Amino acid sequence: MDWSSSEFVAVLSFLLPGFVAAWVFHGLTPYPKPLQFERLIYALILTAIVNAFVNATKLFAPGILWGDNGTLALAVAMAFATGGGFAFIANRDLAHRLLRRLQITRENSFPSEWYSAFSRHTSFVVLHLEGGRRLYGWPEEWPSSPDKGHFLMVDAEWLKDDNSSIELENVETVVVPVSEVEMVELMRPKLLTKREA
Repeated sequence: MDWSSSEFVAVLSFLLPGFVAAWVFHGLTPYPKPLQFERLIYALILTAIVNAFVNATKLFAPGILWGDNGTLALAVAMAFATGGGFAFIANRDLAHRLLRRLQITRENSFPSEWYSAFSRHTSFVVLHLEGGRRLYGWPEEWPSSPDKGHFLMVDAEWLKDDNSSIELENVETVVVPVSEVEMVELMRPKLLTKREA
């Protein structure tokens, strides 16, 4: 394949909006990065979507002299908006929620059941740690997957066997590696006493 530099620049500027939209989407969602071939496919699909938005914008604003640089700038701006819009839809399970109501699917838009559980249930948790220890608290942050990452627990207390607790005085946040967590209990929202959900 013998491309001149101008052809290469033309192809790159054509695909750039799709890659930008995919980069924004994956930067704002917990989805794992796809393989390179899949990234190329996603970029092509997003390029088509962004170009449709660009063409519609140019159709409704014909008085503006767009030119090549103006069109590229518009395409990149639309790519940021498209990636952000798709991230918004995915992070809130909007598309799959509608499809579940229409009884088309039972799936959700989250990357795993783990992530779905934490996204849908805003509550205090009990982390069952190695060695039988239990830590109760509010998960300010939690890992996107059960394999790696950390819990950032605030208002944390150690639970004893009789379910009484030992408050951690002068401790603002406890960082717990997910590798030490054997099980997680999501508490019922009506039991929340320390923090509003």
